[in-house]
Amino acid sequence: MKLITEEIESVNFITESRNGKKSLYIEGTFLQANIKNRNGRMYPMETLQREVKRYSETYIQKGRALGELGHPDGPTVNLDRVSHMITSLKEDGNNFIGKAKILDTPMGKIASSLIGEGVKLGVSSRGVGSLVERDGVKLVNDDFMLATAADIVADPSAPDAFVNGIMEGVEWVWNNGVLEHKVSRMRSKIETFVDRRSLEEHKLSLFNEFLNSL
Repeated sequence: MKLITEEIESVNFITESRNGKKSLYIEGTFLQANIKNRNGRMYPMETLQREVKRYSETYIQKGRALGELGHPDGPTVNLDRVSHMITSLKEDGNNFIGKAKILDTPMGKIASSLIGEGVKLGVSSRGVGSLVERDGVKLVNDDFMLATAADIVADPSAPDAFVNGIMEGVEWVWNNGVLEHKVSRMRSKIETFVDRRSLEEHKLSLFNEFLNSL
């Protein structure tokens, strides 16, 4: 499976007041189905309906639907980079309209500051799945899993998008219930091999010292 991200720029930032306390929210289209997007990909409606239902029940309804500021390099949500919490995600035609509350975290404060200064920001969905080419369209298969409905991102043509593009080309696999990319698995195997080799060399060295002491 590959990391799949989609940027959407047309979102609104609104302020709501409750009990005298003001909160900043993102609101707009987070996901789109049955439409070929600018990345040449298309998500079948059935796939997104299933994933949005699972994501809503597992994360949104339990207050665990978090998003990050910037382009993360994998499907896992990094708590030290969380900037907002997604509070709703509802179907509207071919779109899924989402709403997210900016949190009072270090990254949330940065996002609030950028918005307050008039910086144009967008959102990017993030998930993992496989693709199949059909009639010039990269169709997202039904193994797609939504990791987060929205990260906050700047101009997709910025340098961060380069990192994002590299990670999209990496294969992600399940390893003991955890998603990790093959680069990590290969590095882990190499480190294990090096550790074992070092251990064997150490044992051999000790054995030689023992022989020399006889």
